[in-house]
Amino acid sequence: MLKRQVFYSFHFDNDVMRVQQIRNIGVIEGNTPVSLNEWESIKQKGKSAIEKWIDDNMRGRSCVIVLVGSETASRKWVKYEIKKAWEDGKGLLGVYIHNIKCPRNGKGNKGDNPFKQFSLNGEKLSNIVNCYDPYRYDAYNYIADNIDSWIEVGIEIRNNYK
Repeated sequence: MLKRQVFYSFHFDNDVMRVQQIRNIGVIEGNTPVSLNEWESIKQKGKSAIEKWIDDNMRGRSCVIVLVGSETASRKWVKYEIKKAWEDGKGLLGVYIHNIKCPRNGKGNKGDNPFKQFSLNGEKLSNIVNCYDPYRYDAYNYIADNIDSWIEVGIEIRNNYK
């Protein structure tokens, strides 16, 4: 089976170390990670530069995975990425990553479901889009064992809303 091309949406400052671990799973092809210096350079150029970077990096991806940490749901650019993914007809799903150990901070606090903030025909997007919670002791391996099937479900769900 061909690896799916995905875009990861997350809160860079809080979750980059956890996200790197998810990227290293290797069952999917993710977008190339942006370095802190590159991200700061993009941010300094303003809103349109950030939107262009997101748009360019989302192009050609079949699915957007929102990696949900403690503050992800409140992040402006995560909200933009969720909205854009849905509007562009991409598969969409969330994965809580608070139980992935960060080398700096250990485990984190569970964040809010970022899809609760969006509605589709009067229904909360959180009732449509899955947000998986690997609460198990070994969250990393639980994600590794399931993320490829979660992606397929996310794509199928989105295809049902065309």
